[in-house]
Amino acid sequence: MKFKLNDYIIEYEVIRKDNKNLYFRFDENCKLIITAPRFISDNEIKNLITKNSSAILKMYEDSLAKSERDSLFWYLGSSYNVTFDNRIKDLKFEENNIICHDEEALKKFYDDECLRIFNEEIVICKKCFSNLPEFRLRIRKMRTRWGVCNTRDKIITLNSELLKKDVSLIDYVIIHEMAHFFEPNHGKNFWKIVECAIPDYKERRKKLRH
Repeated sequence: MKFKLNDYIIEYEVIRKDNKNLYFRFDENCKLIITAPRFISDNEIKNLITKNSSAILKMYEDSLAKSERDSLFWYLGSSYNVTFDNRIKDLKFEENNIICHDEEALKKFYDDECLRIFNEEIVICKKCFSNLPEFRLRIRKMRTRWGVCNTRDKIITLNSELLKKDVSLIDYVIIHEMAHFFEPNHGKNFWKIVECAIPDYKERRKKLRH
């Protein structure tokens, strides 16, 4: 099913459940998913779409923008278009483009860069602390956290998605996790330690959320 909103043709799907309320959301394909109570008629749903058109339009444009961002390859705060060419042996950058052999080569580049960049920045960030214990680095993709510090086992885990961010934001996360070796909680003393190393940590923290 589809409807027109401004200059957009929006596809939508109605899912009926035993809910009391009706909910709008867009999925990863920019389709509007309407979760509706079983007792609401199709005409009532159409009226609610019209009544909430401004909010739906904003949600749709946000969904389009996210879809566009996700289609690009992000590396250290910059976005690139990716071109696969099986004649290419080594990955190379050309202006706003990355040219590589195939998807596997691109993944290997990303994984190798995570290890290289994160370790290089850890060496730099260590200089902000004295008496910092030795720790191991782990890298994995995490859905809800940029980093985790296991103070007992002396392990800092960094989200591989961090490689998409500017180096200044990578450094903030590393400093943040290192600070937990001195203060396990996010109390005033913890943020004083972070601020001592990164005076503009609030600005960097805010940028990480976008």
